[in-house]
Amino acid sequence: MTDTATRTTTSGTTTTTPAPDAALASDIGLLVLRVGFGGLMAAHGAQKLFGWWGGKGWRDTADGFTAMGYNPGEIFGTLAGLTEFAGGLALVLGVLTPLAAAAVLGTMVNAINVTFSGGLLTGKGYEVALLFAIPAITLAFTGPGRFSLDHGRPWARQGLVWGVGAVALGVGSGLLTLLLKAVL
Repeated sequence: MTDTATRTTTSGTTTTTPAPDAALASDIGLLVLRVGFGGLMAAHGAQKLFGWWGGKGWRDTADGFTAMGYNPGEIFGTLAGLTEFAGGLALVLGVLTPLAAAAVLGTMVNAINVTFSGGLLTGKGYEVALLFAIPAITLAFTGPGRFSLDHGRPWARQGLVWGVGAVALGVGSGLLTLLLKAVL
């Protein structure tokens, strides 16, 4: 079994393209990544907003954000919960993928900031937030794959320019939130 197919063009050049089974495998891998990661992200948001799956719920989340210096905690806690929940669901469905990835990444920039003093790989540091940021960045560049609501739609975007744009939007929105935290 081969992973590539060789093709000779009319100009005489030879090109190698992924074989159909390799493309299908990539699309299945992206589906697993989107559903697994997006589902976990949406669950984290639901914990913050609704108290589902052992979460604190909105009031405790707002109070927690206030205690971390995000004032008013009601706004910042709601924003974090909504971006995790809506961004995660959009990733699960594979809809508006670069925007969903940017939303998740912006939230993870703040999570990394809050947990940074705990160090990396300490159990109390920023490794979980970093682990959530990495698939968001990956999906921003790769797109959602064939098994998604974005596939074949006029609004579907992926690739280098859209990946860089989504990462810039995510990091920019995360930094803007940190700036607002500092001045409010």
